[in-house]
Amino acid sequence: MTRVSTSDHASRDFILIGAGGHAKVVRELAELCGANILGVCDPKFQGTHNEIWNGLKALGGDEYLSRVNPQTVLLLNGIGMMPGSLIRQGVFERFRAMGFHFPSLVHPFAWVSHDAHIGDGVQLMAGCVVQPGAWIGINTIINTRSSVDHDSCLGEHCHLAPGATLCGDANVGAGTFIGAGATITHGVTVAPKTFIKAGSLTAKDVL
Repeated sequence: MTRVSTSDHASRDFILIGAGGHAKVVRELAELCGANILGVCDPKFQGTHNEIWNGLKALGGDEYLSRVNPQTVLLLNGIGMMPGSLIRQGVFERFRAMGFHFPSLVHPFAWVSHDAHIGDGVQLMAGCVVQPGAWIGINTIINTRSSVDHDSCLGEHCHLAPGATLCGDANVGAGTFIGAGATITHGVTVAPKTFIKAGSLTAKDVL
């Protein structure tokens, strides 16, 4: 597991994948952590030349990365995760199989316990809280002002949307989307690939 946070002083070269709204947030998060972003890849940039996206050089489509040595750069997954979508997961798995690495990113205004497990590619946004004993699976998004309390498990490829709360000792399966402002109470189990609606209260197991 590699974390990139403001405590990392060595600047590393990164390439951002995706050019949508989530990519804008990830780009700023990575730069706050000291990342040097060489450019952005997105299918809409395939075949383009000298194009600029949000101040970054458009490198081309995803095929650009087939010409890059995975040992020379780290990748940023700028693809968001919506209910039922596997695009973000697919990007992560495809490029990791090619030998690329996605480090986790910790915003300087996030609070993350040193006793929490943070998997590769996890993105911890501004104002989020991850308490002791929490376990966050690979490629999961802990979005703005969301929280994961003590000893809870949030599986791989999940999205805890802005303002959502996962109370202590909860267990959320892989690929689950927890909507903005939703609350999952203490000790609740949620099956993989579940969609929890924004603003909802989940006080019983969802199996």
